[in-house]
Parts: sequence; C-alpha cells; structure tokens
Amino acid sequence: MFQTSLDTPIGTLLIEGTRSSVTSVRMAPANTPTGKSCALLNQARRQLREYFRGRRAAFDLPLDLSLGTAFQRQVWQVVASVGLGETITYAEIARRVRRPTATRAAGRAVARNPFIIVIPCHRVLSAKGKLTGYSGGLAAKEWLLKHEQAVLL
Repeated sequence: MFQTSLDTPIGTLLIEGTRSSVTSVRMAPANTPTGKSCALLNQARRQLREYFRGRRAAFDLPLDLSLGTAFQRQVWQVVASVGLGETITYAEIARRVRRPTATRAAGRAVARNPFIIVIPCHRVLSAKGKLTGYSGGLAAKEWLLKHEQAVLL
C-alpha cells in the first residue's frame, strides 16, 4: 500500500492505493504522516490539484471499488455519473439503481463512499435540495458546490 496527502481549500486529503488502483481518497487531519507514494498516487494528486484550480471536471483514475457491497458499488457508479455543477437526490439515486424505496440505504452507501471528490458525493442533496451529511463537513460540501458553479461560469 502507498499513501500521499494533499492540502486543499477544504482540508487535507489522504490518498491511498497500490501501483494499479486508488483504494481511497478521504479527509485526514492536517500534518497526517504518510508512507511512500507511487506514480499512480502522484497522478491522483495532480488531478485533484487541477480540480481545485478549476482545470478538471472529471477524474481519470482506476478506483478499487472491491470493498463495497454490490449495492454500494451501484450507488457509487450513479454518483460518479453526476457531472460537474449538477446535483442529485438520494431518492433519485435509489430510483436509478432500481430500488426506489431504498432512499436511506442509498444515503448510507453514499456516506461510505471511500473516494471523496473523485466520486462526487458532495453533489448529493436531500429531497428538498438541502445540504445534508458529508464526511468533510457541510462547510466543505458547500465550498465544493460553489467552486464547481464558479468553474462553470
């Protein structure tokens, strides 16, 4: 396993993976010690820097989704399809995975997304369009959505 970190406007991200896939991108305390990096994780850092500079709308990284259940992977795929500046509700995610009554389960799957920003769970809103739950905190979620709107202008 390899690790690297990246300081961003919303906090420090910890990026983990192997030489062939990224296994997680998550919030980490500042000054989190990391192990050795590799070319793939350096590429992930570069792409995330580009995103924060407004020069990248989507990520091109091999992600290891194997730790998720089949349902979680379906939810993460739906969330990954939400474009820059767009949003989706938990209910719509449930409908898209053909489990329309599984809104809460979809919410739990979104909450377990191991790839913050890369699989853009910050683009998921409540049924009433309100900001709810985000592993980086609601201030970070709001910042990311505003950042993406500014990039689109």
